[in-house]
Amino acid sequence: MASSNFIDYVKICSRSGHGGAGSAHLHRDKLTAKGGPDGGDGGRGGHIILRGNSQLWTLLHLQYRKHIIAENGQSGGPSHSFGAQGKDDVLEVPLGTIARNAETGEVMCEVTEDGQEIILTPGGRGGLGNAHFKSATNQTPRHAQPGEPGIEEWVVLELKLLADVGLVGFPNAGKSTLLSVVSAAKPKIANYPFTTLEPNLGVVAYRDYKSFVMADIPGIIEGASEGKGLGLRFLRHIERNSMLLFMVSCESADIAEEYRVLLNELQIFNPELLDKKRILAVTKSDMLDEELEEEMRKTLPADLPAVFISSISGKNIMQLKDMIWQALNS
Repeated sequence: MASSNFIDYVKICSRSGHGGAGSAHLHRDKLTAKGGPDGGDGGRGGHIILRGNSQLWTLLHLQYRKHIIAENGQSGGPSHSFGAQGKDDVLEVPLGTIARNAETGEVMCEVTEDGQEIILTPGGRGGLGNAHFKSATNQTPRHAQPGEPGIEEWVVLELKLLADVGLVGFPNAGKSTLLSVVSAAKPKIANYPFTTLEPNLGVVAYRDYKSFVMADIPGIIEGASEGKGLGLRFLRHIERNSMLLFMVSCESADIAEEYRVLLNELQIFNPELLDKKRILAVTKSDMLDEELEEEMRKTLPADLPAVFISSISGKNIMQLKDMIWQALNS
């Protein structure tokens, strides 16, 4: 996992800039011995800003930037001159990135659109110069405000993939094979469990130049919601999918029971996942004859749209696409 380029979790120290101090200057020139206050305001400290970038798919570029530090604002000067603002530090992040406070776990913000900018850690305000404090009873104030200190906080950036369809199934259910057949994605495929170690996205072409995005999630095992296997780390990616495609191999001893176990893991992780539309695809069905397929169909959950498919032979792949498109647009 350490060599993977897919990074969906980073912890950073975000420190915004301090505000510049206001000036307490009194106006003086060759014609004015005792002028009034003309101290300018201090500049604002730099913000730490998150900006959505649709060209990014991972947080890899932030993995080794543990300390993000914005510039401090400059102090104000004479003749009402304002101090310069500190330079903001803008972090480009993929769409679907959530920022949480590392100590409380509270969600601070969420980036979902390309070009969207959100201030993660605001810079300190600049202090007011003494010109602001002039009054009828105090014509020459000799004090000004200091700038506000910046904020330092530990923040967790967490990526949840944005996709239309999430593939859910046990290891070796044929999820990666399906994705490789219906899209241009090239996930690793092999005949052993946990071949997929990171999520893969593919754009699936549909009729009349339409398309939808499919996400292949590493296989879930019973107990994944409690941290077993690889499922827990990637279950959060399913939260952002519009619908779920459950995939169970026809080699399974009990397809309905396997579906129930998968559904139970999702429910334990996040009960709201059960509100998403679901389709069941029974994979590797090129090994079945019509009679056996009909017998197996009787054992499937009655309230769930189901289709028998084969990624190798192409059996019912177009029918599956039709079912997905109808579910996404109904």
